[in-house]
Amino acid sequence: MSKRSAESIAEALQIYANAFENSGEAILITDKDNRIINANSAFTQQTGYELSEVMGKNPKMLAGGRTSEETYLEMWNALQRDSFWQGELWDRKKSGEIYPKWTAISAIHNDDGEVIFHIASFSDITDRKAAEARIEHLAHYDMLTGLLNRFSLESRMEQAILAAKRDEQQLAVLFIDLDRFKYINDSLGHHVGDQLLIEVADRLKGCIRESDIVARIGGDEFVIVLTGLKEMIYVPALARYIIEQLSEPYTVDDNTFNSSPSIGISIYPDDGSTIQELLKNSDIAMYHAKDQGRKNFQFFTKSLLIASEERLHFENQLRTALEQEQFELYYQAQVDTEQNRIWGMEALIRWNHPDRGFIGPDRFIPIAEETDIIHPLGAWVIRKACQQLARWKQATDTPPQVSVNLSAKQLHSADLIDTVHEAMETYQIMDGELELEITETAAMSDPEVAINQLSRLSELGVSLAIDDFGTGYSSLAYLKKLPINTLKLDRTFVRDIENDRNDAEICMATIALAHNLGLKVIAEGVETQLQRDFLAEHSCDYLQGYLFSRPLPPNEAELLLSPDGVIPARESHADTPA
Repeated sequence: MSKRSAESIAEALQIYANAFENSGEAILITDKDNRIINANSAFTQQTGYELSEVMGKNPKMLAGGRTSEETYLEMWNALQRDSFWQGELWDRKKSGEIYPKWTAISAIHNDDGEVIFHIASFSDITDRKAAEARIEHLAHYDMLTGLLNRFSLESRMEQAILAAKRDEQQLAVLFIDLDRFKYINDSLGHHVGDQLLIEVADRLKGCIRESDIVARIGGDEFVIVLTGLKEMIYVPALARYIIEQLSEPYTVDDNTFNSSPSIGISIYPDDGSTIQELLKNSDIAMYHAKDQGRKNFQFFTKSLLIASEERLHFENQLRTALEQEQFELYYQAQVDTEQNRIWGMEALIRWNHPDRGFIGPDRFIPIAEETDIIHPLGAWVIRKACQQLARWKQATDTPPQVSVNLSAKQLHSADLIDTVHEAMETYQIMDGELELEITETAAMSDPEVAINQLSRLSELGVSLAIDDFGTGYSSLAYLKKLPINTLKLDRTFVRDIENDRNDAEICMATIALAHNLGLKVIAEGVETQLQRDFLAEHSCDYLQGYLFSRPLPPNEAELLLSPDGVIPARESHADTPA
């Protein structure tokens, strides 16, 4: 061997040694008999063990006792078959603390194909697991009250309906809405409103049997499901008791006030055989209770369906609006946190009704989703947004990414891919210029279909975002499978991050988890400089809200797309997000 070759080998060995010792991940090397022969300083920092304490020992000395035998068996099979395995293991530190770690192991062979070493690198994922646990909790429980959320309610209802059908029993669905809640919330503040909801939840839990179900499904909307009913006399008796309990005075801080519930009741199987029918009909009955003066309960009856005639009329007006193009798109800026420049624009639909004026999407989108109107309406929005983006590309050197909301029905439509592809081709939209947003609920209504549809959209060059993240029911396992680029942090968590530690922790955990998964984060509903500063401090990528701009018509939104793209922040407490 020449002197030059020897020097090259020595230099390479020195590089490898430095990489081994200075790696941020713990590295452990074992011989062919699975005895530890080396470990780096990161191993000592992570486990507390010095190399001298583990030298010559089997790595099983580190086992924490929580990893299943199946996992170990899978690990050894993979190493024998593929010479590589990675996965989660639970180990025990020298201090006795048991912790999760993400481990990657490679088998090293000699020229004869025999294993001579195993090299394992691993990192402590305690913080990531804690963040995942907090997000997983959001998938099933309402963060404010601790009650089941809508997803868990529907899952439990499905089981309850199957049991009732099997046992030939009835069940009752009580839809509960608080009277005067908006007035209390507006006059006494959101903090008082939140405390009221927490107290209502506690009182409701005290009203029902252990076998019954209680959930919060909206702002001041609760649902109770009474299971295994043999005598219907129990239902009105309980409804009266709930009204009595929820009508007792509430005291929050120095404020004492009254509230009461309006309750609508539907019965399985008389008033419906599906979750949707029972919830819809109890909701109809609840509105009838409000019409009867509030603070009472009403059973659903077929005659209440007559009241839906107005809804049918509204639906017909909606179809006419689509034909006559009474809809308009407004755009709200999305700002790059670091550069304080406009990154994107979210397209938000408005209905310019000839008699009623502007009607917000919360009024007509639910009706459109329950009919076939959502498909042509959604296609119109996609085409119109792409058309506007094409105009901005011509008008400015800094065109924004434009995002469009998709409903669950649109996501599962067979025509969606063709609609998007045609719009992108017509207006020459390039990769990454169009973003489609879906809610967690839409993604989880049929996860496999969602994965397939989103993958096809991603192949078209469409960016994808999960909207209202944290309010829905996404499984982390499925979230990792979705080809998404961005999570949108819901405004309900952003609103109180200045003074609510739970909301602040949720925001931090979501941002950390998203970045861990390689995703960007947009925070919605940013209205104050303090919110902006908090989110910037915790590396939220993009911000959207009235602090920067309200939703604007295209010509006004274009004025924000200045050559330098810088947008001034402004305090805006008087405005209410649309």
